[in-house]
Amino acid sequence: MSALRLAGNELRRITAGKLPRLAVIALVLVPLLYGSLYLFANHDPYGRLDHIPAALVMADEGSQELGNAGDKVAKKLQESGAFEWHRVDAKDADAGVRDGKYSFSMTIPKDFSAALGSSGVFQPRQGLITVTTNDANNYLVDTIADKVADEVRQSITSEVGQTAADKFLIGFGTIFSKTQEAANGAGQLADGAGQARDGAAQLDTGQRKLADGATQLSAGLQELTTGLNTLHDKTKDLPASARKLADGAAQVAAGNAQVATEGQHIADVAKQFVGGIDQFNGNVAANLRAAGFTEEQVQRVMGVLGQARQPIDNANTKVQTAATQLNKLATGAKQVSDGAAQLAAQSPALADGISKAATGATKLNTGAAELAAGEKTAVDGTAKLAAGTKQLADGSVQLRDGLTQGLGQIPHPDDPTRGATAQTIGNPVAINAVGDVKAGSYGAGLAPFFLGLATWIGAFVLFLLIKPLSGRAVAAGLPAWRVAIGGWLPAAALGIVQVILLFTVVTTVVGIGANRPLAAFGLLTLASLAFTAILHALNAFFGAVGKFLGLVLLILQLISSGGTFPWQTLPDVLYPLHSVLPMGYVVDGMRHLLYGGSMVSVGKDVLVLLAYLAGALLVSTLAARRQRVWTPSRLKPELVL
Repeated sequence: MSALRLAGNELRRITAGKLPRLAVIALVLVPLLYGSLYLFANHDPYGRLDHIPAALVMADEGSQELGNAGDKVAKKLQESGAFEWHRVDAKDADAGVRDGKYSFSMTIPKDFSAALGSSGVFQPRQGLITVTTNDANNYLVDTIADKVADEVRQSITSEVGQTAADKFLIGFGTIFSKTQEAANGAGQLADGAGQARDGAAQLDTGQRKLADGATQLSAGLQELTTGLNTLHDKTKDLPASARKLADGAAQVAAGNAQVATEGQHIADVAKQFVGGIDQFNGNVAANLRAAGFTEEQVQRVMGVLGQARQPIDNANTKVQTAATQLNKLATGAKQVSDGAAQLAAQSPALADGISKAATGATKLNTGAAELAAGEKTAVDGTAKLAAGTKQLADGSVQLRDGLTQGLGQIPHPDDPTRGATAQTIGNPVAINAVGDVKAGSYGAGLAPFFLGLATWIGAFVLFLLIKPLSGRAVAAGLPAWRVAIGGWLPAAALGIVQVILLFTVVTTVVGIGANRPLAAFGLLTLASLAFTAILHALNAFFGAVGKFLGLVLLILQLISSGGTFPWQTLPDVLYPLHSVLPMGYVVDGMRHLLYGGSMVSVGKDVLVLLAYLAGALLVSTLAARRQRVWTPSRLKPELVL
């Protein structure tokens, strides 16, 4: 009898009658019900978070700097549709979370806005949002609420950081403009300082000349003082001498006047005498002409007379000249007398003035000496001033150059750039989530695990009806491998039917697509063949205990296959289970085939399943060979399931 015939006999046995056929149908539908319903129920739970009731307490009173930031957060939460938000007071929120009316609550305190703006007044404190959960309502809601709160925190942090950065950049713009003004002022200061330096240098030069002049003045005043003192000493007797001189001059003037008078009298007499002679000559000439003398004779006589009177004329000329000079002398003597009188009258004042001039010159000399000393001090001061103004000029130039260079290092973006920069500072990191492959939904992410799990459960329940080995075939002495394969094929065939139904409903009705549908179906079919072979071997070899071992393997694979969390998160002691049990390889292969990942590891997954299939059939063959020998435990087993 062939293995196929043995399989056919077993199928006819389990479908003989209405109830057995219904039982077979039910067993075939078990994986479909388990896998498809679970994946349907969890296809997109995050898309239905808006059905989860949550309390929102908004107590923020706002602030002058930011307005009411808490109200903005509350409105964003309500508009997001992430949960079914209910704005209530704190008392209702606490009671609702405690009683299960709300899954959790989020409280925005009254000083929330003030806390967000506290850094601007250098009194920093964090804005505190309180999330109150109750694990008795649902544990996963706690995790989801924490995620929502973290997203709210990141959003607020980004917005507040952007606002702060915008103010910060505006401050930089103000600093730039003021620094630019300062640079312009420093340029003007440098120009003025340069002019002050040049002026101070000129002042220093002039001050030195002034000091030299003051020194010369002091020396000249010293000589003047000495001369005036000498003059004072020499002129102290001047009034008495001038008086004597005036008296003598007056006497001289009087004597000269008398002499001049006498001289004038003599001159007048001489003049009259000469006039008489002239008259005498005229008379003689007239008498001679009257006497009959010729004109020539008359002129000859007159010539002789002229020669005779020539000494008289000369004497008369001298007398007249002397009289004139005596008059001049008398006039001069009179003027000298008057001057000497005036000199005698003014000499006391002159002497007193010279005395005062000597005294003033002494004081002036003292002042000039002090001026010279002061000018020397002033020269030192102007030298320091010149040096200081040079340092000021150099420093102002450095200040101007430094401010000008610093301008290029102060950011002063335009409004669009400032806005973009503030946004980047407020939210400096953007996540570019690049996935080589995407599951697409939460249900699709769990599909590889639950498809493999449903396949194992389907294989497990089949052996509630199917006998692992045909007793007649064993008793008939058929080859053990034929008996083993004949006992496995019914379960394998029903397992394939289970996979067809399960895969079809999941990919069409539930809507979980497959990137490589034929390969995914083939791998799931291979997994069903391997799982039915393993459970067949356990039941054939261990009997009723094999069913328990199959359940134990199911539990071990639930925790070690890495279907939900990565298998690396398992405790170290469970690592070997992931490596040796087959479901982890089914999950890995289905992920790559459903999502479109690399095919490199799929080959390894297929080889492992083929190895399990062959090894399980080998164990079933050994079990069939062993059952040829009847033992008391087989005749009367201690446990029957």
